[in-house]
Amino acid sequence: MSEDLLLTEPQDSTDTQTPRRNPWRRLAAGWAGTFRRNRTLWIVAVAAVVALVAGLVVGRFVISPADAAAGAAPPDPGLVTVPVGFGTLSNDVTIRGEVGFADPVEVQIDTSALSGPAVITGQVPEAGAELGPLAVAMELAGRPVIVLPGELPSYRSLRVGVSGPDVVQFKQAMRAIGLDAGDPENNVFDAQAASSVAQLYAQAGYPAPDAEDGVAEGVTSAEEGVRSAEQAVQAAQAELASAQAGAGVVERREADNAVAAAQRELDAARASGAGDAVLIGGLEDAVGLAELRRQQLDQPRDTSAERGAVASATAALDQARAAVERARRDALPYLPAGEVLYLTDLPRRVDAVSARRGSTLQNPAMTVSGATIALTGSAAQADAELLEVGGTATFELPDGAAHEAIITAVEAGDGGEARWTVRLEPAPLSPEQILQLQGTNVRVSIPVGATAGDVLNVPLAALTAGPGGESRVEVVESDPREGEQAQTRLVTVETGLAADGAVEVTPVDGELAEGDLVVVGR
Repeated sequence: MSEDLLLTEPQDSTDTQTPRRNPWRRLAAGWAGTFRRNRTLWIVAVAAVVALVAGLVVGRFVISPADAAAGAAPPDPGLVTVPVGFGTLSNDVTIRGEVGFADPVEVQIDTSALSGPAVITGQVPEAGAELGPLAVAMELAGRPVIVLPGELPSYRSLRVGVSGPDVVQFKQAMRAIGLDAGDPENNVFDAQAASSVAQLYAQAGYPAPDAEDGVAEGVTSAEEGVRSAEQAVQAAQAELASAQAGAGVVERREADNAVAAAQRELDAARASGAGDAVLIGGLEDAVGLAELRRQQLDQPRDTSAERGAVASATAALDQARAAVERARRDALPYLPAGEVLYLTDLPRRVDAVSARRGSTLQNPAMTVSGATIALTGSAAQADAELLEVGGTATFELPDGAAHEAIITAVEAGDGGEARWTVRLEPAPLSPEQILQLQGTNVRVSIPVGATAGDVLNVPLAALTAGPGGESRVEVVESDPREGEQAQTRLVTVETGLAADGAVEVTPVDGELAEGDLVVVGR
C-alpha cells in the first residue's frame, strides 16, 4: 500500500491494536510530495525572486555616468542670512598685564664723597622690607643712608650758603617728617637748615657728620685775625683822637716860654746900645719864629693821615670778621650727598638687594618699588588712544573671579611703531591674593564703549552702501533658499557702536525688528 493511501485510509476507532499517525508528519509528507510533483515550477519561481533582488541592489549602488554628472552639479544658490539681534553691545580693549609692585626703581647711592672704599658695614634690608621716611636704607663705612621723600636725586652736599631746587626739596622733606629747616620758598641753605641736619641725624640714631679736616683750625685762625685787627683799629683811633685834640698845656707853655726868651734877648741887645744891626735883626727873626710856632699851636691840626690809618684798620677788621663767619658756617652741620636717599611715594618695598654686608658697594644697590600692587601692560597705539586715565578694567584672580582695576597712566611709546605702556592699579587685594598674583601675567579687559541698554544689531557684513553713501540692510521676506528669486526689501539704517563683529543699527527708512533675516552673502 502506498504512503498516500496510508495517510488517507480510514481507521477503525475500535481497533486498539493500530496506533494513530502524527498530523504534522502527515502535513510535511504532503508538502514534500507536492514539491516532487512540481519541482520545475518551484525552480523557476526561486530564480525569478533572485533576479528581482539583484536588480534592486544594482539599481541602488550602481550609478550611470549621466546620473553621476547630474548629482555632482551644485544646488541652486540661496541667500546667506542671519537674524537681527537685540541686546547690549560692548567694545573692549584686551591686553596682557604683568602683576608686580608699582613703579620699580633701581637705587643708586653716591659714594664720591667717601675718602676710602664704600664698604657696606650694616643695615642691609631684606627683600620684602619697607623703606619709609627716616629709614636707613644702608650703612656705608659706618655712616647711614637716610631715606627722605623727594623726586630729585641727591647730587651734591648741602652746606650753608648753597642754593637751588635741591635745597627746596630738602626743606620740604624735613617739613614732611616734622622738622623745621626753614621756609621752603627760600632756596638758600642757611644756618636754620644746617641746624635741622643735627636733628635729622638724631632721629635716625646717628651723630651728625663731622666737620671736614682743617675746619676747626680755620675758625681759630680767623678769630685770632679778628683780635689783631681790633687792636690795630684801637691804635689808629687813638692816634686820630690825639691829633684832633691839638697841643697840650705843656706844649703851649713851652711855646710861650720860647717866645718870651727870644723877646728878652732882643730887648737886652737893644738896651746895650751896641748898635749891631746884624745881631738885632737876627734876634728879631727869632722872636717872630717863636711867635709863629705859638700861633700854630692854636690852629686845627691836619688829621688825614690818622683818619686813613683808622679806615684801613677798620676794613681789615671787617675782613677778619667775615672770615670768622665763613669759618663758623663751614663748621656748621652739613648734609653729605651720599648720606641721603630721596624716594617718591613712600613707603617703598624692597624687591631685590644686590649689596651684601662686608662687601664694597656696586651700584645699583637695590631695586625698590611702591608698596602697592600694579598692572603693567602694553597696547597698540590705535587701542591705547581709546583709553583714558581713570577708566576701569577687569582681570581674573587665581580663583577665576573678576577683579576691578583703574587706569593710572597711558604712556606713548618711542616712535610711531612702538607700543604704548598702560599702567593700572587694582582694587584692594588681600595679602594672600597679592602673594598669588605677584609676578604673574593676566588678561586685562578694558571697556572703551558700550550701548545705553539693548539695541538692534546686525553683523558688519550685513551693511551695504546706498547711492548717497547711506547705510542699508537687505531684509528677506520669503524663503532665503529661493536665492535671487526670494523677496527682499532694503531698509536704510543709522549705525552706532561696533563691537565683536556686530554694529548697532537704527532704522530710519523702513521697518526692522529683532529676528528679521538680513542678507550677509549670496
